[in-house]
Amino acid sequence: MERKQATTTVFLLALAATALYFCYLIARPFLNPFFLAVMIAIVFHPIHVRVQARVRGRNTAALISTILVLLVVVVTAVGLGVVVSQEIRGLYQLLNERSAEQGGWNPYVMHAMERLLGWAGQYVDLSTLDLRGALLRWLEQISRFLLSWGAQVVSNIISFFADAVIALFTLFFLFREGGSMREHAAEVLPLKTGQVERLFTGISDSIIANVYGCLAVGVAQGTLVSLAFWVLGLPSPVLWGVVTALFSLIPIIGSATVWAPAVIILAVGGHWWKGLILLGWGAAVVGQVDSLVRPYVISERAKLHTLLVFFALLGGVKAFGVMGLFIGPVVLSVTLVVLEMLRETDSDAPPLDGRGP
Repeated sequence: MERKQATTTVFLLALAATALYFCYLIARPFLNPFFLAVMIAIVFHPIHVRVQARVRGRNTAALISTILVLLVVVVTAVGLGVVVSQEIRGLYQLLNERSAEQGGWNPYVMHAMERLLGWAGQYVDLSTLDLRGALLRWLEQISRFLLSWGAQVVSNIISFFADAVIALFTLFFLFREGGSMREHAAEVLPLKTGQVERLFTGISDSIIANVYGCLAVGVAQGTLVSLAFWVLGLPSPVLWGVVTALFSLIPIIGSATVWAPAVIILAVGGHWWKGLILLGWGAAVVGQVDSLVRPYVISERAKLHTLLVFFALLGGVKAFGVMGLFIGPVVLSVTLVVLEMLRETDSDAPPLDGRGP
């Protein structure tokens, strides 16, 4: 009887492991939007609690909270998109006017590069280099790259909207049934009530700390870029500071998507010193904020060591992409909480001989 019971247990464990593996394969394409929905639900939980206090019915309260999140995201994105598109259109018209004076884009770029080569030729012998031919080939390669990149952008936009729909759909159910999901998880997990609370608290604190870290990095990088644009006399410094704050979510190269094109535009326009100043400021100051501010803020809020948070961020980005900025610290936090629970369990275990200390 005992042998049959053991065989049944082993069979059920193997069957459960196989089923869980196939469940993972099914859910893997949707893990990013699911985790995004979990993150939003945790951040907006205080607002949802207030909505629930004023609205009857779980469905209605969850729907209102989801719509509020959607409005915040859409209104912000549309407003910034309209303003940024106007700035880009004005900049494009300005460059068109400048390039028309030189007979078109290629002559305009060639003229700017010849000025650069003339300056560099004073210090380096460039007579043996066919830089003009190399530049033309480089421009052709850029044109081909932009065409392929445009097709990829369209595909990414479609994928983004699909993930957004999944995230919103998941967010609605998290708002509606978040409390019951937590209770069911507490019943399923073979842990004490205090251990379950510590586990969920660790996950929640790490996510909220990462949101604070993102906000701190965005404010810092946006302020620094805005200050640089204002000092150098570039247009709309406040606007581009806000855009930099949004792009700061992209690890490593986030802020460079704003100040790097400005460096190129300044160089092409003949403002070499301004371009070099902005390049140095962006690379040496703005670019280093992410690796300094984010780990510090997260470590202070989530009570984690700064070095561990730093590697959790880098490893999370490498493993999961942009969402790794949030997944990495969560995994680290859960790991440390579980290890602490194991240490406490081991210390509370009775001696092997059954006698007290």
